Amino acid sequence: MAEEIKLSDRTIGDWLEYWAATTPDREFLVYSDRDLRFTWEQFNRRVDDMAKGLLSIGIKYGTHIGIWATNVPDWLTFLYAGAKIGAVLVTVNTNYKQNELEFLVKDSDIQTLCITDGVFDSSYIDMVYAMLPELREHQRSYMRSERFPELRNVVYIGQEKYRGMYNTSEILLLGENVDGEELENAKSKVDCMDVVNMQYTSGTTGFPKGVMLTHHNIVNNGVFTGDGMGFTADDRLCCCVPLFHCFGVVLASMNVLTHGCMQVMVEKFDPLVVLASIHKERCTALYGVPTMFIAEMNHPMFDMFDLTSLRTGIMAGSLCPIEVMRAVTDRMHITHITSVYGLTESSPGMTHSILEDSFEDRCTTVGRDYPLTEVAVIDPETGVECPPGTQGEMCCRGYLVMKGYYKNPEATAEVIDENGWLHSGDLGIKDERGYYRITGRIKDMIIRGGENIYPREIEEFLYHLEGVKDVQVAAVPSKKYGEEVGAFVIRKEETAITEDVVKDFCRGKIARHKIPKYVFFVDDFPMTGSGKIQKFKLRDVALRLLAEQGVEPA
Repeated sequence: MAEEIKLSDRTIGDWLEYWAATTPDREFLVYSDRDLRFTWEQFNRRVDDMAKGLLSIGIKYGTHIGIWATNVPDWLTFLYAGAKIGAVLVTVNTNYKQNELEFLVKDSDIQTLCITDGVFDSSYIDMVYAMLPELREHQRSYMRSERFPELRNVVYIGQEKYRGMYNTSEILLLGENVDGEELENAKSKVDCMDVVNMQYTSGTTGFPKGVMLTHHNIVNNGVFTGDGMGFTADDRLCCCVPLFHCFGVVLASMNVLTHGCMQVMVEKFDPLVVLASIHKERCTALYGVPTMFIAEMNHPMFDMFDLTSLRTGIMAGSLCPIEVMRAVTDRMHITHITSVYGLTESSPGMTHSILEDSFEDRCTTVGRDYPLTEVAVIDPETGVECPPGTQGEMCCRGYLVMKGYYKNPEATAEVIDENGWLHSGDLGIKDERGYYRITGRIKDMIIRGGENIYPREIEEFLYHLEGVKDVQVAAVPSKKYGEEVGAFVIRKEETAITEDVVKDFCRGKIARHKIPKYVFFVDDFPMTGSGKIQKFKLRDVALRLLAEQGVEPA
């Protein structure tokens, strides 16, 4: 008789302590490129020390902690430390620029912001000082900002010291003055139904919104993701996807946490570091979006590494080309590559192709429903479930549905209906066997290499450029990223703005991945008879204009 599938009611802290007690000397977290290694017991001890440090600077049950960093070693320490004392970790996209950072910090009511130096040409230090000039003036923990009234602390993740900020060592040192009983009291208040993680997404409509995810949401998604891939404590997952995204913080981290595996981390995606980490640590699983796998296979040193330890992984984040999945199977030895479909609001996986599925099904579908999850293809017009083979909106309900958008009940009600169905905005088809294929989108979302980009946000930004009369932003097909950002601009009369002018206006003001790859100057937009813009037709306009220029989408 098959074992009954049940939901876990353990919190993230419960799971960590379970493995620290059960397999204390097994390695859990490894940075192979610098030979940094933590066993379960060592990491759990560091988390407790960090949790006490957080309590000492005023973080308590329900407090919001922001983290703006690549996959640095203490990223997960802050996640687990906050989780143990009932705090909520708010993840900040590493590509954010000044305006995006300030919007998120204000909207999410962050009390403590944890940062690193920055990435590329972005200095997080400079942007935080620009946002909070008070940091240079006030004693730590006593900062008061008129623009950001909830924000009290900034923590630099590292050893360097910056005026007005704590650093990691100081937080750990402060924690030494907090006794174990205070920590245990804080832990005792935490319930699996509490919000533990908030990720900002454009969702199906509007500007970014904070998706509130509970321990129950993401722990169980991790359980079922790992189960579908046959994970055991002997597996070693190479995680090179960003932790600020649900792919990294849930599908990777919660999978490892609930199965007692080793998490081999890559701080910032570099195909050479990924290949070397797999080779050295004998990794059995690898995650990534299609462009990451392509970069790894195309690296000039690819053949120098032994990847025969790999057996499974997840390719997700955008449509996965069959030829790429086939190459990953043949060249990287990932004989059971799988895919997950979902969205941040569904914690994120709602469907998953699993080990038992045929190669064709794993390549051409997004699998079937997760366990204990209802998935339905619903007619957007009638609200009735579509029969097999008929296109409709992908919807789900069950344990995986978010608690809601932070401070935004109206937006929550737009995507979760009165029957509890979460509406994805994606179009799909279910076949007679219960496998799903994603066929398009109702919403205008652009998905570029796994990054969700909402056109309206870019349109509102470009309206501030002198010379722009009107602008629409839409997806342009891309072989490398699945989709790229295309801006369709109607110029004001007697102005001569160019493509370079538009792109220069964006640089340094919005995240790199949101800057239009293509800028098209048009006289009008395709319209319906009632005067509504047919944004989906702009895709064809882009392909026609590129063909006229002799340019093939990259």
